[in-house]
Amino acid sequence: MIIRNLVVGPLEANSFVIVDESSKRAMVVDPGDDPDRTMDIVNEVGASVDYIVCTHAHFDHVGGLPDIVKETGAKIVIHEDELEIYRSARDMAAFWGYDIEALPEPDLLVKDGDEIRCGALVFKILHTPGHSPGSICLFGEGVVITGDTLFAGSVGRTDFHGGDMNKLKESFNRLLSLPEDTEVLAGHGPASTIGRERSENFFSKLFT
Repeated sequence: MIIRNLVVGPLEANSFVIVDESSKRAMVVDPGDDPDRTMDIVNEVGASVDYIVCTHAHFDHVGGLPDIVKETGAKIVIHEDELEIYRSARDMAAFWGYDIEALPEPDLLVKDGDEIRCGALVFKILHTPGHSPGSICLFGEGVVITGDTLFAGSVGRTDFHGGDMNKLKESFNRLLSLPEDTEVLAGHGPASTIGRERSENFFSKLFT
């Protein structure tokens, strides 16, 4: 498995290109901006992008999506509870003083327990609401991609539309029940592990 991390956009969101080395099938997670850089990685590896997965639909995680769809024809994947946020992403960006293109309608609405396959790689969808209603994490192959649900040492904010602190608490505790050696790839900031977050994350005491 190849995982390449790009820090993109003015809010420095993490975007990921995940490639199955044997088949060169790929998916892009949270293309918030800089689609040219994403495509440079895809082309460098010689991969074909099957899916663009949005852990949630805030503009800093989806702003580069239209260009990548045009380049690859990949299917857009979001949770079914995130549609309202997805469809209002452009307005949210404008409110913050940014401009993004209109987003294409998603192709695949997922729910908790579904799987996304990328060549031989398999990732399970974990529905982790709290930061937004349809926030998801991707768990598999020794990693969990957490979007803005779990950060190294912190959690996502809940004061945006659809945020819910009680649900975030439940989602946080669910993630911390994963194997401790699972690598955490968050939507912002550095990587971590579940074991480190159990022992060092401020919210591990607050939420238990």
